[in-house]
Amino acid sequence: MAKHIQEILIDDLDGGEANETVSFAIDGSSYEIDLSDLNAKKLRDALSPFVQHARRAGATTTRRRTRGGSRAMTREKSSEIRQWAKAHGLPVSERGRIASTVVEKYEAAH
Repeated sequence: MAKHIQEILIDDLDGGEANETVSFAIDGSSYEIDLSDLNAKKLRDALSPFVQHARRAGATTTRRRTRGGSRAMTREKSSEIRQWAKAHGLPVSERGRIASTVVEKYEAAH
């Protein structure tokens, strides 16, 4: 049996298409957020004055996921999947990333 698993990133700020996962840390806590190119630039621009005057604190690994060759999900498609998931009793958030298991079930049904 063949499987096609596709990870689709949704911008955690505006619900649109995300192109990457941005990692950052503050006050001892690490965070990741999926963002479009525009929102990732806004975050980096906002932090830039602080980063320029900061010192590095040990080695960290950067994990940056991009769309690569996969098809990005449109707002209409993500909305359609959310409506379908709700109608079938599957847990799905109003915004942010749609769980891959939900997307797989949707694709299997269509």
